[in-house]
Amino acid sequence: MKAGAIHGRAAEMLDRRGLTEAVARVQREVMAGLGKPARRGGAAGGPVVRGHFAGIWALRETPYPAAGLTMIPQDRLEEVLAEHAAGLGADIRRQHDLAGYEQDDTGVTVTVDGPDGPYELHAGHLAGADGGRSRVRKLGGFAFPGTDGVITGHQALADLDDPDFAPRGWTRFPGGLMVNGPVPGRLLMVEFDGPPADRDAPVTLEEVQAATRRITGTRITLRSASSLTRFTDNARLAGTYRDRRVLLLGDAAHVHSPFGGQGLLLGLGDAANLGWKLALVARGEAPDALLDTYTEERRPVAARVLDNTRAQVALLRPGPHVDALREIVTRMLDHDDANRYLTGLITGTDVRYDLGSAQDLVGRCYAPETTVRTPGGEVRLADLQRSGRGLVITADDAHAAEAADWAGRVDVVTGSCDLAPGASILVRADGFVAWTSDDATPLGDTLTRWFGAARVPAA
Repeated sequence: MKAGAIHGRAAEMLDRRGLTEAVARVQREVMAGLGKPARRGGAAGGPVVRGHFAGIWALRETPYPAAGLTMIPQDRLEEVLAEHAAGLGADIRRQHDLAGYEQDDTGVTVTVDGPDGPYELHAGHLAGADGGRSRVRKLGGFAFPGTDGVITGHQALADLDDPDFAPRGWTRFPGGLMVNGPVPGRLLMVEFDGPPADRDAPVTLEEVQAATRRITGTRITLRSASSLTRFTDNARLAGTYRDRRVLLLGDAAHVHSPFGGQGLLLGLGDAANLGWKLALVARGEAPDALLDTYTEERRPVAARVLDNTRAQVALLRPGPHVDALREIVTRMLDHDDANRYLTGLITGTDVRYDLGSAQDLVGRCYAPETTVRTPGGEVRLADLQRSGRGLVITADDAHAAEAADWAGRVDVVTGSCDLAPGASILVRADGFVAWTSDDATPLGDTLTRWFGAARVPAA
């Protein structure tokens, strides 16, 4: 099931790579098709709505500001990312299927079934981002424990004989859940009577129509439909994201229900965490052990998502007992602390990696809009992270000189940051703060930990 929007940290990750305008252009096209302006947030002076929890549209601000909802379908976002990757020199091969792989101390040999026949590739590492039914994961024997699905869901873009047959938005009927919109004709239906009998069978118009009628109790007719999908809510998490030179990310590493729109955010977060680490190791600039921090940091984030999506499935079930529970949760969300907690959970804005520091700032990711004051004027933090390298912001000549030994891996900017006025800070390429001058750990030790050994001066 493809996402229809991104929110929270997802938009910020794209901003850090200079993709904001490309994403905004697509959003304008999407919103124009809906006859709505491309804007984010709530009413002037009111709280910004960040999203929903189990269809309860009440999530607001977080203690760590994040971008609001950006309406960009996943397939259009993939186009933006593919264009960006090609511009950086990536060799993108479509309809080339993984047949097998073997790894040894020198790398990974991959067998590929291409349009013109099988062939082999040899690379230093293999990153499996090949979806919930990942062949990389299965061939590698990665453990994938979790829970089986309890729902059968369908999604379609349909031409309806009665477009007003059901309320717009999220509605819980005695027969299940119906989400009508936001795009006209876009239907999402969920029944709570177990997983599909055969997930691999072709999805038919008749099947989706029957589910729609059962849930809503109407005689609605789907005259035609596209993008027919069937899904369930099995929730599974790889025991590790790394086996030597093979790594998993995105749905290959974790699967869960789509509620809360967290799958795309989670996958982008995996990529942002792994990409710069893998680049340093592949170039021989950082030790292989750096890749172990990928599982250590990202797996707990995915575990939280699996738990909150299970909770949302429970809150979406029909019936008076769940009605009563939803009423209590809705009232709880009127309280700022409860609202911040769930908003942070859904948007990923409260994620903090344990980097071994007592400083609350360290291990957190902050908004790209954060201001950096330099001798040349104020600059957005995101605008200083376009290179994909680490970033030291400092007004201390000694810290600047020390960081210079990591040139090419870490950029140094003279100035101060709103996050820690008067202090020097180190921001990793994924936007997470790794060090401040208030830490007991010396800057050089932290730079070595995340970016490898210092450059050895020429003799």
